[in-house]
Amino acid sequence: MRVALIGTRGVPARYGGFETAIEEVGSRLAARGHEVVVYCRPADGEAILDEYLGMELVNLPSVRRRSLETISHTALSVLHRSLAGVDSAIVFNAANAPLLPVVRARGIPVATHVDGLEWKRAKWGPIGSRYYRMGEAMAVRWSDALIADAQGIADYYRDKFSAQTRLIAYGAPILTEPGSGRLRELGLEPHGYHLVVARFEPENHVLEIVRGYVASDAARPLVVVGSAPYSDEYTAAIHEAADERVRLVGGLWDQELLDQLYANALTYLHGHSVGGTNPSLLRAAGAAAFVVAFDVSFNREVVGPFAEYFADEAGVGAALRLAEADPASARDRGLDLQRDIARYSWDDVADAYERLLSDLAAARVRRPSSRGLARRQRFETAGG
Repeated sequence: MRVALIGTRGVPARYGGFETAIEEVGSRLAARGHEVVVYCRPADGEAILDEYLGMELVNLPSVRRRSLETISHTALSVLHRSLAGVDSAIVFNAANAPLLPVVRARGIPVATHVDGLEWKRAKWGPIGSRYYRMGEAMAVRWSDALIADAQGIADYYRDKFSAQTRLIAYGAPILTEPGSGRLRELGLEPHGYHLVVARFEPENHVLEIVRGYVASDAARPLVVVGSAPYSDEYTAAIHEAADERVRLVGGLWDQELLDQLYANALTYLHGHSVGGTNPSLLRAAGAAAFVVAFDVSFNREVVGPFAEYFADEAGVGAALRLAEADPASARDRGLDLQRDIARYSWDDVADAYERLLSDLAAARVRRPSSRGLARRQRFETAGG
């Protein structure tokens, strides 16, 4: 098949879950003989590649404003000549749903990966939240299939739209011998620090984690990896809350160094709350980190009884005290989680995407049900 993956920043993966999925799945599909076209919007200063891990890359510009960047790039993508001859496509992000009719008009069956509950993110404000709610309904109406990466997301589309989804989570790379030599670059020792890896957004609870750590009597430093392109105020609040024990290292794209950070942390603190299954959580679990996660269904679905959970700053402090009081037990729980997380296999994920793309190309999909959708045509923009 010739397949297209549309609507993300593209590859190499340097940003989030969608990009990670495209790199892992797309490279596997290419290795199996499929032609994989990935639409990319490289950031300033990034190398412009035409091919990566067997995938054909189409680099297109975008309007560099938070509210327009994704949709403007996707609009150029779905109109581009390289879509000619594509057998099936996946559009990532329900925000791109208004452009689905363009893909269908070109005779290409299309699935939408709907992501998490984006309308809950504070960064979008009331107008952006309303737009995302509209996008969800449009994705249900105009997609040939929907992809959910967590059971909680699948339940949401079933309950809200009576819509069926294909449940395809992400994979967890299992890191058995990541080493620790590069920790010296950051002045760290194995199992001698706590770790956060997240974009600086309120729904990822980085600020609460930092405040909870600062209020605790933790002796080991807190290493915070991450940044945000459009969140200056929130970033400033995190810096203001930090004390001398907190090391804010910014964004890191060196995967070897990141893997060593995950694998050698005493705890990995995960505050994500609205995005479904999160690749950073899976990577930490695959590295045998002792996970302390924000208490929502998406996180419990992934790490279950092998993690500790927090709901507020006090809960962060309690988990840190637990880990520092008994590091050996924290390490054992991380190893138990690593064994369990092997059920998240990128090879299995690629198999599921391959089946879906094949079903789309052969018209073997049953479109998401629109039963009950008519009475929701207001897109539940307030209070729903």
